[in-house]
Amino acid sequence: MTDVWEPTAVANREAAVAEAAVRLTRAAHDRQPCAPVRDLLGASDISLAYAVQRRVIGDRIAAGARVVGRKIGLTSESVQRQVGVDRPDFGVLLDDMDVTGLPAVPSDRLLQPRVEAEIAFVLAEDLDDDDLDVERVRAAVGHAVAALEIVDSRVADWDIAITDTVADNASSGLFVLGQQQVGVGEFEPRGVTMRLYADGKLASEGDGAACLGDPFAALLWLARTAREFGDPLRAGQVVLSGALGPLVPTPPGITVRAEMSGLGSVTATFSPKERQG
Repeated sequence: MTDVWEPTAVANREAAVAEAAVRLTRAAHDRQPCAPVRDLLGASDISLAYAVQRRVIGDRIAAGARVVGRKIGLTSESVQRQVGVDRPDFGVLLDDMDVTGLPAVPSDRLLQPRVEAEIAFVLAEDLDDDDLDVERVRAAVGHAVAALEIVDSRVADWDIAITDTVADNASSGLFVLGQQQVGVGEFEPRGVTMRLYADGKLASEGDGAACLGDPFAALLWLARTAREFGDPLRAGQVVLSGALGPLVPTPPGITVRAEMSGLGSVTATFSPKERQG
């Protein structure tokens, strides 16, 4: 397999980044999915795709948003095979993506959402060491909670290759955190079992091993990658470590609840109406 981190022959890389960022930003603002951006970036140039992600996130920060963490995507081998890669990706979590305290998830902020249940790690220490290993990242975790990640794609019909999802902030949308905080010495993430219910019916199930074999392995990958990008993980940040089971569509009005062994449950109800006009 070709190393997808290597740049490809895009004639004007800066122009491609700018145009892709505008396309994705407009889709999010207008609530109208756009064409894939791989026509601008190529289908495998992850370096270029992350440059788009940084541009889009930088614009949101300039407009007042604040970074509160990261999310890890493509942690499932089946999903990796689907988009032709052999590694995960990551996106940035901003404060306005956290809808934990809202009475309902605002459906009018979403285009084509799906939900997945995950273990969220909240860091108590920075992870900027030169020599990171599983024990170091485990020690840096303050606590874990059950979480729902509401993934979304600005690309029409989820027609995505790896460069599309990376550029689109790893298809991030919103997230909801559970209330039960559990120390890492009180449970083993790899052994967590998960059941996700949609309007009371079982819709997805899985376990911690579905997340790169161990959610701590996913956290280690992210910590090393973030440090290499010059933006290491910091104390207080939330890390959504990756899906424990298949995605579930979330139309307006639906209620989803994930139950995780050792972590309790987390519930989200989606507002019943899309924005009009």
